Amino acid sequence: MAWIERHWQSVTPVSALLYPASLVFGAVTAARRAAYRAGILAASGLPVPVIVVGNITVGGTGKTPLVLWLAHFLRRRGRTPGIVSRGYGGKEGAPRRVLPDSDPVVVGDEAVLLARRSGGEVWVGADRAAAARALLAAQPGCDVVVSDDGLQHYALERSIEIAVVEAERGFGNGWLLPAGPLREPLSRLAGVDAVVLNQEAHVAAHPSGSGVPAGPGRCAMRMEGHQFSSLRHPDRRVGPEFFRGKRVHAVAGTASPGRFFRYLQGMGLYFTPHAFPDHHPFAARDFAFGESDAVVMTEKDGVKCRRFADESHWELAVDAVPDASLGELVMRKLGNPNSATGKRK
Repeated sequence: MAWIERHWQSVTPVSALLYPASLVFGAVTAARRAAYRAGILAASGLPVPVIVVGNITVGGTGKTPLVLWLAHFLRRRGRTPGIVSRGYGGKEGAPRRVLPDSDPVVVGDEAVLLARRSGGEVWVGADRAAAARALLAAQPGCDVVVSDDGLQHYALERSIEIAVVEAERGFGNGWLLPAGPLREPLSRLAGVDAVVLNQEAHVAAHPSGSGVPAGPGRCAMRMEGHQFSSLRHPDRRVGPEFFRGKRVHAVAGTASPGRFFRYLQGMGLYFTPHAFPDHHPFAARDFAFGESDAVVMTEKDGVKCRRFADESHWELAVDAVPDASLGELVMRKLGNPNSATGKRK
């Protein structure tokens, strides 16, 4: 956790000192959104519906697994989805197609993961509207675009907004950046179509959920993963029992490494944890742990480690499992001409 994030969890002298700056940030954010709503700033519409999956806090909340779930869900319902993303950490600003073997240094680790797991078109770009237009040109059969993140990217019109909230971290002190973790005020959640609370099994009634408005669009989501894949031999898969009696090190370069470590503990693994910053650019030297029989990591980290992985490196793929009500809500809105024309801002 970055030092500033510790001051976002409660009101501290540091966060209080930054509070005036958060008022300025909030005013600028509100003015920008109002400008798009009033048409002063132009938003780009697409000829197909757009589903935006995002959050109002800094850091990961489980958006990418939910985007993958949506892609597979829509395909099972006869749709042809495509995915656009900013490509966090990548070096390319112009629209670019992402392939399963694309370089995560260039396009971003999450984008490569999406390309590997979604089975469809994935494009990245600083301008998501431009990336979406490039996707549609490359895949004319695409009939719905899913945006990984981009809740605050108002330059792209959207048909459905889904906000993901992580139960473990919640909303911290409830202040806007830089005094708190919020990109937008909590009131923003009242305007989205669905609020998905990403929660672990043992925190089903976590108090952080109290800030999420109740309503038909609120639902829960959990992560499930049971098998580890070899980075050197992706077709080789093992269960947690494979690691019993071994000297195991667990690596997580995510926004919430503790969530991954707790999941491993729930699987019965004994290991030495190693937390790295989110989107850490892993190199072989990061795995010089001394005595080690196996190194396990998240799938997002795995896409950056394949180039130097050896037989001891394994990744755990997890899938988002939201309430059935989310799929029903998405299909209902896509089937409604008034909510599936890309005119929501």
